[in-house]
Amino acid sequence: MLQSLIHYGIHFGGPLLVAFLFFKAHWKRAFLIMIATMIIDLDHLLAVPLFDPGRCSINFHPLHTYYAMVVYLAFLFFKKTRIIGIGLVIHMIADATDCWMM
Repeated sequence: MLQSLIHYGIHFGGPLLVAFLFFKAHWKRAFLIMIATMIIDLDHLLAVPLFDPGRCSINFHPLHTYYAMVVYLAFLFFKKTRIIGIGLVIHMIADATDCWMM
């Protein structure tokens, strides 16, 4: 229960907080873009079994690998991809909490 609360709190609260604090003029747009980065969870459909509550997503799913995270971090350095990068990094932090709490 606590693990899910922390996980989803970061998934939704993290982007909301970042959008409101750092993108005040366009916080709704920034928030929606960051929430849209959750589309990378489609790689979970490749896993067998599809859902395993005891599985750590980090370095298991293709879009949750350390190689992918390097790309997500690189997005932070370019203005056109910065909001997407922030959303993806927050997403990885949220998923990493599951690994730490197992």
